[in-house]
Amino acid sequence: MTPDLPPPAPPAAAPDKAPRWSLPALIAIMILAAVLYAWNLSGAGLNSFYSAAVLSGTQSWKAWFFGSLDAGNFITVDKPPFALMVMGLSCRILGYGTWQMMAPVIAAALGTIWILHSSVKRVFGHAAAAVAALVLALTPITVAINRDNNPDTLLVLLMVGGAALALRAVRTDRLLPLIGSAVCFGLAFNTKMLQGYIALPAVFAVYVYASRLGWKKKVVNLCLAAVALAVSSFWWAAAVSLVPASSRPYIGGSTDGTAWNLIMGYNGLGRIFGGEGNGGGGGGGGGGFSGTAGLVRLFNDTLGGQISWLIPFAAIACVGGLVLCGRAPRTDVTRAALVLWGGWTALHYLTFAMAEGTMHPYYTTALAPGIAALCGGGGVLLLRAFRADRRWVWVLPAALAVTALWSVVLLRRASGWNTWLWPAIAVVMALAIAGLLVFRSGNRVRLLAASMVAAIVAAVAGPAAYAWSVPSGSGGGGGMGGGTNPTAGPSTGSGFGGGPGGGGAGGRGGFGAGELPGGQAGGQQQGDSGGQMTPGGGGGELPGGQSGGQAPGGAGERGGTPPGGTGVATGGGGMGGGVMGGGASSELVAYLEKHQDGAKWLLAVSSSQSAAQLIVSSGEPVISMWGWSGSDKAMTLAKLKELVKKGELHYVQLGGGGMGGGVGDSGVSSAVTAWVQENGTAVKESEYSSTTDSSSTQNQSTIYRLDASDVS
Repeated sequence: MTPDLPPPAPPAAAPDKAPRWSLPALIAIMILAAVLYAWNLSGAGLNSFYSAAVLSGTQSWKAWFFGSLDAGNFITVDKPPFALMVMGLSCRILGYGTWQMMAPVIAAALGTIWILHSSVKRVFGHAAAAVAALVLALTPITVAINRDNNPDTLLVLLMVGGAALALRAVRTDRLLPLIGSAVCFGLAFNTKMLQGYIALPAVFAVYVYASRLGWKKKVVNLCLAAVALAVSSFWWAAAVSLVPASSRPYIGGSTDGTAWNLIMGYNGLGRIFGGEGNGGGGGGGGGGFSGTAGLVRLFNDTLGGQISWLIPFAAIACVGGLVLCGRAPRTDVTRAALVLWGGWTALHYLTFAMAEGTMHPYYTTALAPGIAALCGGGGVLLLRAFRADRRWVWVLPAALAVTALWSVVLLRRASGWNTWLWPAIAVVMALAIAGLLVFRSGNRVRLLAASMVAAIVAAVAGPAAYAWSVPSGSGGGGGMGGGTNPTAGPSTGSGFGGGPGGGGAGGRGGFGAGELPGGQAGGQQQGDSGGQMTPGGGGGELPGGQSGGQAPGGAGERGGTPPGGTGVATGGGGMGGGVMGGGASSELVAYLEKHQDGAKWLLAVSSSQSAAQLIVSSGEPVISMWGWSGSDKAMTLAKLKELVKKGELHYVQLGGGGMGGGVGDSGVSSAVTAWVQENGTAVKESEYSSTTDSSSTQNQSTIYRLDASDVS
């Protein structure tokens, strides 16, 4: 028998009759978000991998289109290029630099808040929209990634835009919003491939179930949307495949140099099941960045402080809201919104929790819009039921109590960090819940509202503290430095990058002194932009024995200023020391430029991390022979000989143990190493370095000079 539950009340104020506080509240939240995302941005470290690709895109339209790491178009990054295209256009117009690169990223982050606010407002009202916007703005991992040049910020904007347009299509029965939704998700695919599709099942289910159109019209509309989705998703991969392999760069992250392989392998199922450059599966999935795969992964020491603060409340609000909608008609927009945002949250949660491949903490920023919408919309429904029906009196207070309790647990994990905060949250939430119960009935609306505001403040205080640690540098770990593995708050976990704090001297996600978690000197780690990152600067070895695979250089934080640019703060490839932890040696760059002799590429190195630092420091193309993971088959002996014979490359860097193993059992890298050592002329370190330290990482690699006469 269906329980006699009250139908959900209409929104407190229609969108066209906004209360006086609504717009000022939104403006205040947007200003708060802008401060969090932009404060001290010039001192934050960006991912040099993407910084180099953006720089290359400003120097070559071909590199801009393909997403090439280098302007010479030898190899691409391991993602589709849409985010790089946006940042590249900004830098072409405004000049190359940190602010010029990050301007569209910050704009995208603020746009996401505005779109979510608008979508929630149209269904649940202004109060729900304000809460949703505030929660999204203060989500710790969202603040961290919105200050970085990884593509996730643009990805979230496109997915939220797609979800909002899908809800509009359900509400208005118009085709154009549905087509717009499909295009948004297709562009999201061209930002991070299959991750852009995670929420699509929820969008499809909501449209099929809740639309008022007849089945014939629904099918026609969905077919048209499917065409729009396919075109907007696969235009780049199709265009790449039409270019002969000899005329295009090697597609980084693939096993055969094609975009289709990248879609299905490394950036596809490899993320879920491991392998394809994402490391093995098994119990330790995620490459150590996010802890062991499993249903509770997002609550562990590594991810808990980044994203999980309001997951319990969002779950209770979603279930409670759906129960309250139980007697509503099939086309009820409130239920449709709850199903969409609840499905969004559940699909992302399960994907990230169970993924056996590479799983960085910052991926979870895609969860934030769903959590925020459920906290706002579902929370308002619970508040109305709390006031209208005695059977629901306990639900909202219980949800708030669970939220406060979880905040206390997360803050107590951060031993010695803002120790006053968790008792304050507990006290304020207890008083707020008491106020809600006392002022529930009668005409004491203002006191009830004050109690609700106090409860919201207590609920977001923990995430707000984590979020502020990023621009203020008070997190004690991942909030400073940067690039590869940005996180917020203090160090509390044991995953690569130091858990929610990220990592030590190397900045966010960095390893000081070339030491990996567990005390390994020179082990391997899993990287986002490729499966296995090359080891750190403290003597780590690549597969087959190459030590570090990095260009000799100092350990400065900031890449050099390319010609015509304003400089970009980069965080290296995530390992401290050498070119990985900072800019390449200015002496080395000067030597290579002086003796470039018209070559197209300044140097060939083993890894994309090393190449990226040199590209940012010099402004010249540098070859990454084996890509980010060390497994890309970009360089062959025949190709190397051809480049040398044409005079397009004169210098190759080899590690102390050679580059063997980088491409599995093929022996290609070993053959390249042997040929370079046999035919090249080793450059003495004294020729490009004024200091000689036998214990430094720069002495573990050798640079060889090759000329056309060396090719037999």
